[in-house]
Amino acid sequence: MVDLVETTDPNGVDFGWVMQVTFVVTILVGAPIVALLSLFVELPTWGQRVSFAIRVGAPIWFLTAVSTFLYAKYRLVDDTDDTDSQETD
Repeated sequence: MVDLVETTDPNGVDFGWVMQVTFVVTILVGAPIVALLSLFVELPTWGQRVSFAIRVGAPIWFLTAVSTFLYAKYRLVDDTDDTDSQETD
């Protein structure tokens, strides 16, 4: 059997998970927010539509990525606290 070339052993936060969750949450939550906000702005050309989507979507993506990372970091700390308390029992 051939060994897998791409394996990970995350030491700390699993950045692959953070990137995947950021991508999915940004599409599921961020895209409707951008669409809703675009209803209140006049965007007659495609250039203006693209510019608006980038200006509004980038901060949404950034906040989603930071929130996801902080959640993963919190869960990592919480999991290590649980492991430490089980070892001392």
